[in-house]
Amino acid sequence: MTATTITDTPRHRPLESRSAAAWLLLTPGSLFLILLFVVPIGYVLLLSFTEPKVSLDHFRRIFTTPLYTSVMINTFRTSLIVTLSCLLLGYPLAYVIARRNDAVSLIFLTLVGLSFWTGFLVRTYAWLVILGNRGPVAATFGVLGLEPPQLLFTSFSSTLGMVNILLPYMVFALLSVMKKIDPNHMRAAASLGAPPTAAFRTVFLPQSLPGVVNGSVLVFTVCLGFYVTPILLGTPRDMMISQLINQQIEELLAWGFAAALAVVLLAVTSFLMILYNRFVGLDRLWG
Repeated sequence: MTATTITDTPRHRPLESRSAAAWLLLTPGSLFLILLFVVPIGYVLLLSFTEPKVSLDHFRRIFTTPLYTSVMINTFRTSLIVTLSCLLLGYPLAYVIARRNDAVSLIFLTLVGLSFWTGFLVRTYAWLVILGNRGPVAATFGVLGLEPPQLLFTSFSSTLGMVNILLPYMVFALLSVMKKIDPNHMRAAASLGAPPTAAFRTVFLPQSLPGVVNGSVLVFTVCLGFYVTPILLGTPRDMMISQLINQQIEELLAWGFAAALAVVLLAVTSFLMILYNRFVGLDRLWG
């Protein structure tokens, strides 16, 4: 092989040409992110300080007006309730899927996966039917001779709808970690005399905690920005920050104040991601 053919191979190309090729490949994706993410976010940040004049009045108003403070508190409270509910429901389901290798595990995994093929708007409208006055829940109470409670357009129905939509995210985040836990660890604990509950508490649970953190952070941050499900199933008394932003834009045309609310929501989400990255690492978000 001649020297010319050796230098023509990709391994022996000059470092400068390989760097130029790498930057060329990164350019389309970088432009896409800049135009569709960085520029709009920068514009929203600018509006929050300059509309209608340069000041911090919008942020001062958010944290000093009881109405807006209560909306912020309700947003975080609802997100926390949804996260804990998804964790309590998703952990046993992910545990069964991870520990079993039979038809039961396959059925559960298929049912969880099917939820990703159904739009969240469709699932939200399904809850309108299920919890409505002529739905199956009301019919069941009627058969039992009981007066059906008001389930629709309540905090319960809104929370239930969000749990239904976000539960698969929690399950898959847990499952990605649980699948990596060696089953021999549990067998070793059992061989040393540990009962099943003690083996689970001391062996399996600590190793699955990264999945708990991953799923909780993912569900909590997504729930902070939920809009469609709370507005269709919930009540105006339990307004979340995304609904408040929409109200400020559509009804009041208060673009500056809406931008300030969006910036606060973005800042909280970014803080959670930075905190997660500091102690866990974003590269471990999916296990």
